[in-house]
Amino acid sequence: MNPIIAMLKEHNISDAQINELFQTLTANPMAAMATIAQLGIPPEKLQQLMGLVMQNPNLIKEAVNELGLDMEKVEAAKAQLKQ
Repeated sequence: MNPIIAMLKEHNISDAQINELFQTLTANPMAAMATIAQLGIPPEKLQQLMGLVMQNPNLIKEAVNELGLDMEKVEAAKAQLKQ
């Protein structure tokens, strides 16, 4: 299992919430940050998760594939973040 998804499940985040989070991430990365904040993950775990993603950005792609979401939307979201 993808470590991002595993960490979210560790904190009792439902599959529906995980799917919603990644759909929000692909559509509007800034809105995803607000969604993440509302999940109630302790700050130290959230920081650990962000560090993991920064060290290995492919984890997002793997999570999106594992969830069966559209990778083209993820690429568009990444491009939006760079602007």
